[in-house]
Amino acid sequence: MKNLIVKIAAAALLVLAPAIAQAAEGYSTANVNMRAGPSTRYPAVAVIPAGSSVEIRGCLSNVNWCDVEFYGGRGWVSGQYVQAVYEQRRVYVGPQYYRPLGIPMVTFSVGNYWDRYYRGRDFYRERDRWSRGPDYYYRDRDYRDRDYRREYRDRDYQVREYRDRDRDRRDDARREERRREVRRDDDNRSSDFRDLPQFRGGKADTYNHPDPRASPFVCRPGDPSCGD
Repeated sequence: MKNLIVKIAAAALLVLAPAIAQAAEGYSTANVNMRAGPSTRYPAVAVIPAGSSVEIRGCLSNVNWCDVEFYGGRGWVSGQYVQAVYEQRRVYVGPQYYRPLGIPMVTFSVGNYWDRYYRGRDFYRERDRWSRGPDYYYRDRDYRDRDYRREYRDRDYQVREYRDRDRDRRDDARREERRREVRRDDDNRSSDFRDLPQFRGGKADTYNHPDPRASPFVCRPGDPSCGD
């Protein structure tokens, strides 16, 4: 009977051993972003409140970032914001504690990880760019933003140029209208001048060369103010 119990216990340990090695319990030490990859440049997928419990699924061997589970979601958190209980005391998760805590060392691939956990996220549409790493992604985005700004400047320049041409056309039209008004006023004044009696009476030879002796007044017969 005792041998049977020992065998059952051993079998149970063999069954549970992989599960134990797959995760370790940890605690966030601050309000920290859980991100879509092991870098602060990856998109944030959730905020883990300070003191919250997380399941540590694995950590990178060369960078102190860990794949954690929080309320059914998955993402990456820096080990400097996660503590675990080691020998009855809390320690920040670091490479020296991976093995004692039963934390497996894992690798990260945008393609596999995002396919599994982030298909419904907006940033998943740019997975191919992110797969080259956040530095490449942001560099490409800077190039795209620069091209967009250049295109926007060109469009803005074209709009200003069109606006300036349109303003010049309006100014030319206003100047031409003023010139026409001046010509009309001159024509009206000239017409009034030609209608004076001395020009109708023939005392000036032409409109452009009036007789300087011509008087703007017309003498009436018997008017004492007029000379003979």
